[in-house]
Amino acid sequence: MATKKVDEKSFGAKMKQLRTLRKISFENLANKTGLSHRYLRDIEEGKIIPPVSAVIQISKALSMDSGSFLSAEEQEALAKKRSERFYKRTQAYSYKTLTPDAETKHMKAFLVTIDPKQDHRMVDYRHEGEEFIYVLKGEVEVRVGENQNRLKKAGTLHFDSGIPHKLRNLGNEEAKLLVVLYTP
Repeated sequence: MATKKVDEKSFGAKMKQLRTLRKISFENLANKTGLSHRYLRDIEEGKIIPPVSAVIQISKALSMDSGSFLSAEEQEALAKKRSERFYKRTQAYSYKTLTPDAETKHMKAFLVTIDPKQDHRMVDYRHEGEEFIYVLKGEVEVRVGENQNRLKKAGTLHFDSGIPHKLRNLGNEEAKLLVVLYTP
């Protein structure tokens, strides 16, 4: 029976192959990425398509270039999404890249929209670098580690994005944020 080339496999299948080859447990990978064991398992099983930030975190933890993880179809889908400049990360959270040609750069900017009374589901985010948030509309809570920050329109927050963090819309209308990420 012929096996597919690594290039033709999904992100989850490649992740599993590399994790197994390098003898990295889910627990170890979770500790290296800050992503939950369950979330990582769901990615491997193809139940979740991870956002770009998670792909970068997992790639670094597995010592692999993030671009080589993606199949031709996934790269084409990302290119199409990039040209549309709109991405949906979860049912309640979406973002539009404001710097579509900055994939290989250290700084990226996004327009983030969070549905009313919603937050990230299942996972806190953590990635190397820094993050800056400016609230354009609404009221949000940004939890950084154990610290909860309430921000209203024109409120700002700058923090070490290596600390687990999570966004939550506190209002009855959608919240819009300008989020700038710096990754070394």
